[in-house]
Amino acid sequence: KIEEVFRIIEVLESIGVKIRWIGKDLEIKRPSKLKLDSMDKEAAKRTRSVLMFLGPLIHEYKTFKIPYAGGCKLGTRTVQPHLFALEKFGVDIVAKNKHYNVSVKIKDAGEVVLYEAGDTVSENALMAAAGRPKETIIDMATSNYMVREVAHYLQALGVKVEGVGSHTMKVKGVKSINKNITYAPSEDPIESMMFISLAVTTNSAITIKRCPIDFLKLELLKLEKMCVKFDISKKYKADNGVTDLVDIKMHKHEGLVSLEDKIHPMPYPGINIDNLPFFVPIATQAKGRTLIHDWVYDNRAIYFTELNKLGASITLADPHRVYVDGPTKLSGADIVSPDALRPAVIVLIGMLAAKGRSTLRNVYSINRGYEDLANRLNKLGAKITVIRDL
Repeated sequence: KIEEVFRIIEVLESIGVKIRWIGKDLEIKRPSKLKLDSMDKEAAKRTRSVLMFLGPLIHEYKTFKIPYAGGCKLGTRTVQPHLFALEKFGVDIVAKNKHYNVSVKIKDAGEVVLYEAGDTVSENALMAAAGRPKETIIDMATSNYMVREVAHYLQALGVKVEGVGSHTMKVKGVKSINKNITYAPSEDPIESMMFISLAVTTNSAITIKRCPIDFLKLELLKLEKMCVKFDISKKYKADNGVTDLVDIKMHKHEGLVSLEDKIHPMPYPGINIDNLPFFVPIATQAKGRTLIHDWVYDNRAIYFTELNKLGASITLADPHRVYVDGPTKLSGADIVSPDALRPAVIVLIGMLAAKGRSTLRNVYSINRGYEDLANRLNKLGAKITVIRDL
């Protein structure tokens, strides 16, 4: 139950989809005909997820339009890889008047080589291929957790997908999907990494349950080399029956050391792009200098320097690289939350490690990706008061 999900539900309901919460589950029923002209544009513009309407809708409409995608403000984020992938299916997309205007002359794509190994473009290509009974080969796809999740969901709907977890997938779709289904997405490794970073930065002993270990192995290895101590349980399956989960018991450390080489993200199996920021607060507590290279986004590394307001020593080398010198003692401050999810959370982690009281304002960006985070952290011993009008 996060703001990103609430926004996409508002979009879906505005076009006629029936959605209701059943505890923590969602029941989704689509009508026989969607009302695209009634789309809640304001909700759509506040989420990046609206981009993933492209792949499914090309099977049902010859023309349609969706608003520009929003989400975190991380600089220019091109949608060209989506356009290049979908044009293989006979799709033409023109950006005009803050909308993507889409026209479709649907065809079999054959082989689709992705222009960029991106997660959402891999998902869009998968959903485009899912409606074509003739085999589609998707090459240079990512094998990240969310792409696998979409593939497994499509498999449950009767779509044949080979090569899940690799960079080449073969997809044989179905002309029409009309099937009742129950599906349980696996846990989020980015949330696991947030709690790992919290434990290390505050030097706390906590156990993090149900962590998707295959998407945390490299992050944990890097931390081990920084003298972080932890134990990992035996593997068990997530409710989707596929993903391997573990419990990670984080121990108190006796002092962290920086890594000699830079820390940088890569498409899976590298350090996850969204896990990279969580190394920043950890590095503030490590002896030595850490170079963190966030090459993916134009502006995200700039947000990392917000931790300087808490007493960190972070030097911006350029829009993509920061040097973090440590260890430093952090102290409380009054900070306006960055308008980006992960940078906002690492400021919160820094505040929890800081001496004294801090105020974090405008926390919508955190609520986009984390459910009831303040109360969950309070159960671990944090002292956080939520003031709604901040």
